[in-house]
Amino acid sequence: MIRAASLAVVLSIGFLASPLRAEELSLKSAPPAVVKTIPEAGADGVSSQVNEIKVTFSKDMQDESWSWSTFSVDTFPTNAGKPKYLPDKRTCVLPVKLEPGKVYAIWVNSEKFTNFKDADGQPAVPYLLVFKTKK
Repeated sequence: MIRAASLAVVLSIGFLASPLRAEELSLKSAPPAVVKTIPEAGADGVSSQVNEIKVTFSKDMQDESWSWSTFSVDTFPTNAGKPKYLPDKRTCVLPVKLEPGKVYAIWVNSEKFTNFKDADGQPAVPYLLVFKTKK
């Protein structure tokens, strides 16, 4: 069984294997990547009282641009408001309503949807956030 964090690493490595050559890679040229999530990927026993999901990226991001995508309809949380970026320009917050004893899986960007973009318009590396709420 592949853990969510392992899957994210595999996806990140595959996504970064692009035409960009090693000597051209810099902090500016690299695509933004998820560096932190709340709840944490792979967490078991998350409180169903949590009312927002936070994703922090490695770079400043474009406001009003995001792709919170479904892994499946059954594993996507109920939306409880409009997403927004915090003043740090790197953390996006999705208001949600969670249910007890449920596994959630949310794509932050995906193969089809790439609207999480850095300030220069470069799409973020797709990331699958998976966690479970306690009963």
